[in-house]
Amino acid sequence: MGEKVGIEASIAIAEAAGLANPDVIAAYPITPQTHIVEHLAEMVANGEVNAEYIPVESEHSAMSACMGASATGARTFTATAGQGLELMHEALYIASSMQLPVVMTVANRALSAPINVWGDHSDMMAVRDTGWIQIVVENGQEAVDNVFCAFCIAEDQRVLLPVMIHIDGFHLTHVIEPIILPDREEVQKFIPPYNYPMPLDTDRPVTMGGVGPPTIYPEAKKRQDVKLRAARDVILEHWARFTKAFGRQYHPVERYRTEGAKILLMTMGSMSETAMGAIDKMRDEGIDVGLLKLKLWRPFPFEELQEAVREAELLVVVDRSISFGGPGGPFCSEVKAALYNQEKRSKVIGLVAGLGGRDISVDGFVGITHRGIEIAEKGDEQVLETYGVRE
Repeated sequence: MGEKVGIEASIAIAEAAGLANPDVIAAYPITPQTHIVEHLAEMVANGEVNAEYIPVESEHSAMSACMGASATGARTFTATAGQGLELMHEALYIASSMQLPVVMTVANRALSAPINVWGDHSDMMAVRDTGWIQIVVENGQEAVDNVFCAFCIAEDQRVLLPVMIHIDGFHLTHVIEPIILPDREEVQKFIPPYNYPMPLDTDRPVTMGGVGPPTIYPEAKKRQDVKLRAARDVILEHWARFTKAFGRQYHPVERYRTEGAKILLMTMGSMSETAMGAIDKMRDEGIDVGLLKLKLWRPFPFEELQEAVREAELLVVVDRSISFGGPGGPFCSEVKAALYNQEKRSKVIGLVAGLGGRDISVDGFVGITHRGIEIAEKGDEQVLETYGVRE
């Protein structure tokens, strides 16, 4: 099914978005996601994608245009990164609160200052509470596949929420990989026709995004949280549909060589593939260790995580961002919170690494694992430890 080609992941993502037949694309270029929207602009200009392409003056305007288009019932796509995602931040809450199923790829990038265009997870963590479904991928194939899934999930009338697909800047966006691009007919068969149930209609005017005073605001936010949590089952359903159609599987928490492992390393994003090499190396050396890879960031997969660590004694979580002045890395903090009420729970140690695009090698992950074991045994006076930082 489809053709395997050597292609840059950003270009493949644009091709995938085009195969989904979007009606409106609104975007602003920013490194390292520019190749996605540039290629989509070329495809629209060449007549390969029948969509309205809106060049805008900022990322805030891009999301505003996407929200307006989505409210009319148009299938809508955009992409951004880092500082652009931050400029868009205000509007993200509105898209989710108003149930506008925009699909967006985010090329994760470090946040200034100092200015840094390379990849880490600072921008992802900054938007974790905006009410969007958030999927994290580790390679170009996963990015392409989850673009297709994202349209199915977002537009499902049981969900009607926007979806972000997180791809690591440069580590994925600018890397050429062998990627299977399905045929257009296969994609159209997989993605149902979009039928937004509440489109704007000038003959039946409604108020959207009006004032929510204290008498209704708490109930509105509670309903939004319930709806996002309930989306989990629909996400799993569409991932299962994807497996049936294309053969590749996705799960909220994926395991690698965890059988019988008392020590688990936990990662998300592109660094997971390097971490797999470290697991292989440590297993060959007789160290009883496995790997967990988080794929669904929101809604957070509590049940899957709790099941995955049930037999483990130690969980070493690798953050690619810092919660300044807080209780360590934000990824690790959420993992700890998810396990806190378990009757039998693993010891959780968090280390920060790979900030600003700094590579983490196989040996680096081996060192992180050993440092996690050492902290678990001897303790550590630091609330937050950043691995590999020069003195």
